[in-house]
Amino acid sequence: MIKKPFIIFSFIFLIFSCGGDESSTNEVVLPQNPTIITDKTSISFDDTMVSKSSSASSVLIESKNVDSSLNISSSDGFEISFNNLDFSNSLTIEANQSKTIYVRFSPSKIQTYNGNINIQNTQATDVKINLSGEGIQLKYNYKTFSKKRLAWGSGYSQGASQNFDLHNDNSNIESIKMYIRLECPSGGCDPWDRFANILIKNSETNQWFEMARHITPYGVGNSVLDRGLEVDVTDFKSMLTGNVELRTYAETWVASGWVISLEFDYLAGEPDYKYYQITPVIQFNRNSLSGVPYGGENGNTPLDETKFDLKKSISFGANIKSAHFRTIISGWGHATPADSDGRACAEWCFRTHKIKIDNANKFSHYMGPIGCGSNPISNQGGNWAPDRAGWCPGMIVPVRLDKFDSDMSNSTINFEYYFQPWTNNFAGTPGYNNKNAYNAISTFIVLKSDQQIDAATISD
Repeated sequence: MIKKPFIIFSFIFLIFSCGGDESSTNEVVLPQNPTIITDKTSISFDDTMVSKSSSASSVLIESKNVDSSLNISSSDGFEISFNNLDFSNSLTIEANQSKTIYVRFSPSKIQTYNGNINIQNTQATDVKINLSGEGIQLKYNYKTFSKKRLAWGSGYSQGASQNFDLHNDNSNIESIKMYIRLECPSGGCDPWDRFANILIKNSETNQWFEMARHITPYGVGNSVLDRGLEVDVTDFKSMLTGNVELRTYAETWVASGWVISLEFDYLAGEPDYKYYQITPVIQFNRNSLSGVPYGGENGNTPLDETKFDLKKSISFGANIKSAHFRTIISGWGHATPADSDGRACAEWCFRTHKIKIDNANKFSHYMGPIGCGSNPISNQGGNWAPDRAGWCPGMIVPVRLDKFDSDMSNSTINFEYYFQPWTNNFAGTPGYNNKNAYNAISTFIVLKSDQQIDAATISD
């Protein structure tokens, strides 16, 4: 009875021993799949100017268990490279290698690009890396005045002039943008809103042309804007080339003043017309108090037209394809009688001005609200939010464009800038010393053509 269990256990051991030996001698090895591995599945590039290239992004590509090379291609607008120097649209990586490639965005058009890197092999499943980027307009940037101090007293001046080298060839420039940045000096900014402008000198006549006008904020800079105030100055394309003399001015009467920087973007593209000419028709814009007196001057009515001639004759040459007026106007003063809602002239009173051509009303300028309260420069110290007559503290004074709808070639017209009638009683607003009202104004005639053209001729 004792030996039976021993025989049974021995038999079981024999069975398991035999099974183990058979398994070890007949082991099955499973085949491994051909594989392509990347360390990125997508790349999003920053906005990149047309005809330029972005910084490159690296991608690690690896293949396993393949017998042939990898063929790598990139979509339109994207380029690839092994060395981050020599870029193309196709590369080859040998089988079963690990390789880093570089990818960059090189747009040729202003548009959104959505593409891919396509990695192919005859054995492995294709792999795609998604690519995206935004092609933006090519621009050339030129910095001019840099942190120029404008102030009154202590060795400073309200204005500064200087020569600068700008773009030499504007034949392929679609538009020109100017950016005005204001900062406060260490002692703080001028606490008041002031008349200010940017001018360019005509090298042939030595006359200053007003490109833009702005009103300074109450006591703060405009750093809340990425690049400061923006204004389109394409109308001055014929002058904004090569070496130019620019002037910046701010009518500040305190020692703190302002620190100003100025730069230009020349945006490449197909211009509307190849040739531009610009000529001043009237300019009474040296400062806020040199504008045209509104409703009389110093107790005298009507306006002395020998001092402020608002009537001109304009003659056009041949081949004019486009003609328009460019006007900047801002009112100043707290003259009376005020309007029924208490708005004194000419800073506050809403008026409609006219441009008359051959004694007929042709264009209108409504000097009304433009939304002072929505100004992003909202941390100002003074009375900045109420609407003025066509301008706001801390903003560009609007540029008013009036285009002729007929062919002006070989013609002569009679021009008149006409103010809505109002008579100053010279009583003045209590608390303000100056009883006059003023409209600082500049009006230019801009001509364009695909052929060489002459500037308009202005006469009294």
